[in-house]
Amino acid sequence: MKYYSFQIVIEKEEEEGAGYYAYSPTLPGCFSNGATIEEAKRNIREAIELHVATLLEQGIPYVPEMA
Repeated sequence: MKYYSFQIVIEKEEEEGAGYYAYSPTLPGCFSNGATIEEAKRNIREAIELHVATLLEQGIPYVPEMA
C-alpha cells in the first residue's frame, strides 16, 4: 500500500451560510465542500482518494509519492 500526502486549503464560501470550500493545490481539478470545516475535510479526503485512483487507473504519472 502506498501513502500520499497532499496539502489542502479550506476557505469559507462567500455566500452567508453556504459552508466551506476545500481543494488541493497540488491536484488541479480536485475540490469539494461541506457545511462545516470537519465535513469539508472529510469530503476533500474522499475526493482526493477518488482523484488519485483515477489518475493511477489512467496511467497518469502525476501523483507525487510521499511516505
